Amino acid sequence: MVTAKLLLVDDHAVVRSGLRRLLELTKGIEVIAEADSGEQAYQQYGDLLPDVVLMDLSMPGMGGLESARRIIKRFPAAKIIIFSMHETASFASQALKAGVKGYVAKTGAAEDLTRAVTEVVKGKTFLSDVIAQKIALQTLTGDDDPMHQLSAREFEVFRLLAEGKKVEEVAEMLKISQKTVANYYTIIKQKLEVSSPIEMVRFAMRHGLIES
Repeated sequence: MVTAKLLLVDDHAVVRSGLRRLLELTKGIEVIAEADSGEQAYQQYGDLLPDVVLMDLSMPGMGGLESARRIIKRFPAAKIIIFSMHETASFASQALKAGVKGYVAKTGAAEDLTRAVTEVVKGKTFLSDVIAQKIALQTLTGDDDPMHQLSAREFEVFRLLAEGKKVEEVAEMLKISQKTVANYYTIIKQKLEVSSPIEMVRFAMRHGLIES
């Protein structure tokens, strides 16, 4: 059996330790490195070229979605699985749009994680049942998620601003200029038809992107 070399990314050492133990109980999976930030994941991916990356979405700094986007832009064949407490269709859809191959809910069964790794290594896409159902339901009901209008980068800027981050903080986290963030802010307001920071926060709450 070919062993899949995995890079594990989470900002909590205890979580990484638990995940490593769980993953290494499965034959054919070897955790070759760990990272505690999106920035470190991006650096290590280039150095190690792992077969698959298992990455948390919410981390200080760049975050999982932006890190995944950058890795895939530089290495289009990268196989990345997002492991997240965010179970809204919006987050999963944006991750898939960015080129991520798997999205696993942290509330799901432990075997979801090992299944995701084995499926993604084979070139398939994997979604936790709860996530797949939400995306399917949204499609069936014709509930047009306005988030689909945003690019992965615009979505990340929107989410951070809606969480209360200042323009300069978002610029620092995503390693882009404040002017670029301000330009994204203008585009986001036009696309989502929101005109103030308060409206943006309400919009984010309504779509389950931040806690009310």
